[in-house]
Amino acid sequence: MSNQDKSKSRPRGEKAPSKGAKRKAANRKPAIARDEIRLNKYIANAGICSRRDADVYIASGNVMVNGKVVTEMGYKVSPTDEVKFDGRRLSANKPEYLLLNKPKSFYVTTSPRKSGRSVIDLVANGVSSPVRPVGKLERSAMGLLVITSDGALIESLSNPKHGIRQIYQVVLNKELDYADFIKIKEGVSLEDGTVHVDDISYIEKRPKREVGIELKSVKDHVVQRLFKKLGYEVETLDRVAYAGLTKKDLPRGKYRTLTKQEVINLGML
Repeated sequence: MSNQDKSKSRPRGEKAPSKGAKRKAANRKPAIARDEIRLNKYIANAGICSRRDADVYIASGNVMVNGKVVTEMGYKVSPTDEVKFDGRRLSANKPEYLLLNKPKSFYVTTSPRKSGRSVIDLVANGVSSPVRPVGKLERSAMGLLVITSDGALIESLSNPKHGIRQIYQVVLNKELDYADFIKIKEGVSLEDGTVHVDDISYIEKRPKREVGIELKSVKDHVVQRLFKKLGYEVETLDRVAYAGLTKKDLPRGKYRTLTKQEVINLGML
């Protein structure tokens, strides 16, 4: 096509692009979809599991994107993609982080097999994505509990190797004998290993059946089993500190959103 023909095909009043404009257009890089994230992170954000575990599920064919099974590592998705895990559609919401002061009689579980209310019922109005509790507290126990949709953080805080600091206030069925106090300081052997506490003390100006105990163990029912081994029953168990978080200004049965700095601190543990 001649230059004359090109000018005829151009709409009236439109100027021909300059050589500089043509050069810039030729060198311009395609736009990057900044909202895209790796599929394993998407799954972790949805509260399903950690990124590492998500890779296993992806490789096993458990994940579909827009109706197709994806097994490719590093695959990226956008917020408009439909992602399904075992047939259930996932949400692209950002992770949510809550701190709950658990009351008695609530299960720390998401299992539908348990009869009775769970801690998730207490925070249902404050979250927009599926969340799970971190760690364990018995139904009869009270105190601090982190609840989040961040699967990677749940796995990290639940890992026994990380040694998350926890402080409990315990009320026993009888006064704690000083000889048993010393035994606890030195370590108590249970059926699944020896429990070493970081500190134990009688609560000031209270009966000697009320004690404070600090430890990092994530063993099931560890505080109850520790005292039971020495002939005591735990009547009240209250976790007053967890991973640097405290109950300050957080009444029983209430929850709050963790600050950005608190989330960063938890990620560094």
